[in-house]
Amino acid sequence: MPKLAVLNVVGLTPALLSHAPFLSRWSAGKQIASISPILPAVTCSVQSTFLTGVVPSVHGIVGNGWYFRDLGEVTFWHQSNRLVESEKIWERARRDDAEFTCANMFWWYNMNSSVDYAVTPRPMYPADGRKIPDVYTTPSPLRHDLQDRFGRFPLFHFWGPRTSIRSTQWIADATMHVDELHDPTLTLVYLPHLDYELQRVGPSASHIPAEVRAVDAVCEELIAHFEARGADVIVLSEYGITPVRRAVSLNRVLRREGFVEVREELGRERLDPAASRAFAVADHQVAHIYVNNPNEQEDVQQLVADVPGVEAVFSGRERTLVGLDHERAGDLVAVADADAWFTYYYWLDDDRAPDYARTVDIHRKPGYDPVELFLDPELPSARLKAGFRLLQKKMGFRYLMDVIALDPSLVKGSHGRLPDEPEDGPLLMTSRPDLLSSTRVHATGVRDIILAHLRRTRPGG
Repeated sequence: MPKLAVLNVVGLTPALLSHAPFLSRWSAGKQIASISPILPAVTCSVQSTFLTGVVPSVHGIVGNGWYFRDLGEVTFWHQSNRLVESEKIWERARRDDAEFTCANMFWWYNMNSSVDYAVTPRPMYPADGRKIPDVYTTPSPLRHDLQDRFGRFPLFHFWGPRTSIRSTQWIADATMHVDELHDPTLTLVYLPHLDYELQRVGPSASHIPAEVRAVDAVCEELIAHFEARGADVIVLSEYGITPVRRAVSLNRVLRREGFVEVREELGRERLDPAASRAFAVADHQVAHIYVNNPNEQEDVQQLVADVPGVEAVFSGRERTLVGLDHERAGDLVAVADADAWFTYYYWLDDDRAPDYARTVDIHRKPGYDPVELFLDPELPSARLKAGFRLLQKKMGFRYLMDVIALDPSLVKGSHGRLPDEPEDGPLLMTSRPDLLSSTRVHATGVRDIILAHLRRTRPGG
């Protein structure tokens, strides 16, 4: 099989491509396809569709997180590849060629996987409360090799108020090293930098062209590396980020109507999903609403549909039409208006917010929280306080990094719903335009395009 690299430049759209000088030159004269995304257009769901060729109702990844009914808990950002219930592209490719190998560099569900080489963020959480940047790798010794060469993975530049190009550069450096060591047939590379800055400030902010140029330079390095080694290259993105101006807190609406239950712990409130008659799991511009009493589903649907900022609510068989008829999905699925997004907030008084609300804590929060990208502007000394917390950490004291805002109006970009215009959606470019037969590709067709590059035949050929 020929060698192939797939670069996932999250957030790159046709509208932003003009700010990427290298990629613009590289794609000149070639066919660029726009990708019709799935619902929800969020990382875990889209990547799983790209790699399996099926929608969430089949592969089971209905969002970045969901309500685990058997546990009675909402959890986000699990990493086991066994959660994906369909055959992955590398498993299919091995049936074509027993010598095929695959390196997965930071695409999600990258633990307990059947890939040959894997690198994924996996912090250490000692019992004293610290969070230490680290990665999980297959094979295991690769972890030490990469961090000896490139330093610890810059986790705090990957997500949170300090997010920067450093984490994307680390992934690129690690990718080139793994390729030189193992020469995999297929390399999947995740380049997340644009995603987070676009959510923070929106696509129209004055410094976004500079951020696009920064990730463009990383792409130039990677493409030069892979093409020098005889590889074909695909550049694609999962979704585009569009401007938002409204945050919608469905759980607060449900709580005021008596559907949401909370548990008081040390004067603060925690969502109690199993005790709630209905609650929402917010994930960008899509929310899964779980109704524990089926007799109330119609009432909850009407209540949610009437909330300003909600564009549509799907129930029952309607979920089949949008590819979300799966047991993990909510009984109802809400989609936000184009200029709105959903928060996970369920408390009615910020003084009663849970302790994790003001921290970067992606696993404990019962929903996605882009406000983690912001230090609290109401804390004039937020950076000083963060520095003091870090000093406490280094001295071995327990500490709470409670410096994150509780103001969802800070968020200026979001995704998850289907884009109104292709210019604001994901794209696909390739060094082999002869293997791309259309200017419009559905997300479920990306798998076959990758396979076509590995086989050097057009999809279906």
